[in-house]
Amino acid sequence: MIIGLDISTSVVGVCILGPEVKLLSLNYINLEKEKSIFDKASKFKSELLSLTKGFEIKKIGIEENLQAFRPGLSSAKTIVTLARFNGICSYISQEVLRLTPEFVNVNSARKNLGVKIDRKSDKNTKEQIQEFVSNLEPSFDWPTKILKSGPRKNLEVLIKECYDMADAYVIARDLVK
Repeated sequence: MIIGLDISTSVVGVCILGPEVKLLSLNYINLEKEKSIFDKASKFKSELLSLTKGFEIKKIGIEENLQAFRPGLSSAKTIVTLARFNGICSYISQEVLRLTPEFVNVNSARKNLGVKIDRKSDKNTKEQIQEFVSNLEPSFDWPTKILKSGPRKNLEVLIKECYDMADAYVIARDLVK
């Protein structure tokens, strides 16, 4: 079995694939309420233990860190914080699962899976990735919520964590060889 992780300091997407690329688990770990990086790491460890219980994981795929600045996106402080947390979670993953993680470039993984991003689309990249994964896994029931206010009140929408889950799926699929 393969586990794919999309790590950030607010949400970690987690995907477990079994033999013949069977989706066994697609989930997330919400870290938003944890104050310090150490509290986030502690919660990540306990949730990883829980989410992987009963699965015989053979490979770990983790989205590699951003390698360069992109104007208007991440600041140096954000990139360093994410890299630090990615390192902590990578170590925890290795410690918990007793496997050396493989670091996966998300853009290469998307290309290998056949994802084509339409830059002219009304949907952003994350939405397009989630839609692509949803088409690959039509029986998966994505978590939703009902909007309580605003112009879209009472509309059912995907929770924001679905995008991290979809990225974790892409990472896991890239390790299938």
